[in-house]
Amino acid sequence: MKAKIIAPSLLSADFTNLKKQLLDLQNVGCKLFHCDVMDGYFVPNISFGPSIISQIHKSTTVTLDTHLMISNPDKYISNFSKAGSSFITVHYEACENILATIELIKNENVKVGISIKPDTPVSVLENIIDKVDLILIMSVHPGFGGQSFIPSSLNKIIEVKSLIEKNNLNTIIEVDGGINFENIKLVSDAGADIFVAGNTIFKNENIVEAYLSLLKLIS
Repeated sequence: MKAKIIAPSLLSADFTNLKKQLLDLQNVGCKLFHCDVMDGYFVPNISFGPSIISQIHKSTTVTLDTHLMISNPDKYISNFSKAGSSFITVHYEACENILATIELIKNENVKVGISIKPDTPVSVLENIIDKVDLILIMSVHPGFGGQSFIPSSLNKIIEVKSLIEKNNLNTIIEVDGGINFENIKLVSDAGADIFVAGNTIFKNENIVEAYLSLLKLIS
């Protein structure tokens, strides 16, 4: 059985106090930080780019999981790899040639992730799931923090888990969007391995306590 991991979403962090928050979470054993990159085209909002990822990488020893919610991701994969990303996830919907994009990420010697939006069927993954390390299921519509979890996402997690088992793979299932204290156990039971949590951690008065409380619910 894979270890279950909470990945705090740095999009929700306090950037005036970012290094302290990174180190506070690192010091209690956090293994993965989730970095949402948005370009204002693929999704309505704009977040940050490789230079910020590089600064985060210099500030922590925690693995960086970079989620590219951008158009034409092929142009930027090398930049995010060089900035310190250990996982690079692109959206299936943003890629003109998904197999070529997967190869570009592999050539950077980082882990390959493919994400699908809530309205994208799991069936699009059937011919590529054996070529990637991670499937990221969006449980909200990408581009905005603080949205509510879409309940039908549980069925998608189950479908992806079934596809992984059918092909005898070790692909990781990550879920991003609306994860909180009330639904994380359901998401875990459906088959998720990594749980991206933004506001649930960073809008809490004590981010370490929130992180550890979430982790306890899936341990």
